[in-house]
Amino acid sequence: MSKLSSVEVLDLRFPTSRDLDGSDAMNQDPDYSAAYLQLTTELGEVGYGFVFTIGRGNDVQAAAIEALRDHLMSINVDDALNNMGAFWKSLVHDSQLRWLGPEKGVMHMAIGAVVNAMWDLKARRAGKPMWKLLADMSPNEIVELVDFRYLTDALTESEALEILSAAQVGKAEREAELLQTGYPGYTTSPGWLGYSDEKMVRLAKEAVAEGFTQIKLKVGGNLEDDIRRMKLTREAVGPDIRIAIDANQRWDRDEAISWVSHLAQFDPWWIEEPTSPDDVLAHVAIAQAVAPIKVATGEHAQNRIIFKQLMQSGGAQVVQIDAARVAGVNENIAILLLASKFGLPVCPHAGGVGLCEVVQHLSMFDYLAVSGTKQDRVIEYVDHLHEHFETPVELMDGNYVAPVAPGSGARMTPDTFLDYVYPSGRVWQEL
Repeated sequence: MSKLSSVEVLDLRFPTSRDLDGSDAMNQDPDYSAAYLQLTTELGEVGYGFVFTIGRGNDVQAAAIEALRDHLMSINVDDALNNMGAFWKSLVHDSQLRWLGPEKGVMHMAIGAVVNAMWDLKARRAGKPMWKLLADMSPNEIVELVDFRYLTDALTESEALEILSAAQVGKAEREAELLQTGYPGYTTSPGWLGYSDEKMVRLAKEAVAEGFTQIKLKVGGNLEDDIRRMKLTREAVGPDIRIAIDANQRWDRDEAISWVSHLAQFDPWWIEEPTSPDDVLAHVAIAQAVAPIKVATGEHAQNRIIFKQLMQSGGAQVVQIDAARVAGVNENIAILLLASKFGLPVCPHAGGVGLCEVVQHLSMFDYLAVSGTKQDRVIEYVDHLHEHFETPVELMDGNYVAPVAPGSGARMTPDTFLDYVYPSGRVWQEL
């Protein structure tokens, strides 16, 4: 029986607030951070996972992962890796852990870090990138990963099996195409709210030159500023480039409708997180009022149940999963299946340290084994902090290059630990 020999949790923080990278209407001075997990087996194998945060509170998230240590040290690693659906349930259905949620908050995300680390370990053991590991599984094996409790009014096991079985047709051809051309990306790098107009315009033009067909601007701080910034950006990129806007939950329902109506003249592709991520009914009202502008949300959705309701009700026309928000790969597969059932595009959030590296695997799996299409689907890209990863994300002509290295992409470099562990790392000591 294989067991874990160590569970290591690190509080890693990056001082991105110095240049206002990541700044938006709700988060003016983020320090991109990761509550980072390394699971080491008695055989010396290691799996890596993390939860993304933006500074203060990263220690709380790290403590939540640490609280799972005793459970993890008792598991049979081989059994867990061979039945990841049962392993997921053993954590999420734990009666005492559920009391801390249930299925929401820092403990649910801590479970996600553990689940993702185990998937990373499984992919490394198989010698495959995670997207390939998942796509090579049979429809029955994928269905067994998903917890259908609370979902069956929208998606049953038999419906999920039908979706996955249908996607088997042409999968080999799609994989060959994916390896050749990659997966479409869009960039938020020009659009941080703290950037000057000059920097925003310059970065927007550079993004188009680099092959991106969609960019995103943060909005919601000041309406006059947003109108000016949207006008400048639309003039910079022309009429054919999609511009998404993101309010990061800044508005009440009616304020969102009014604000977006003022920006509609610049043809925004979607409005992202216009209000509280939990307010499904407000999303419905906003979506109806601002159409044909789409509503995109999900970055801060707590679990698959909120996603289900947003899709059922028409509150979201673009589904935004996050690799480190819900409880890991398994729950994100449930959300991908729901999106396929409702015919909605999935455009992942990746504006944070390590999110690009990991979430690309989920979109590529979706393309190969679930939706079978890239239509209106893009993965967010930001150009920060990739140098800290062993296999940093690669883009070519605005497309994510399919990774071929084993694992999920979550492994950071040893120098990063020395420099950015908070508060003892070299960078933080200098600051």
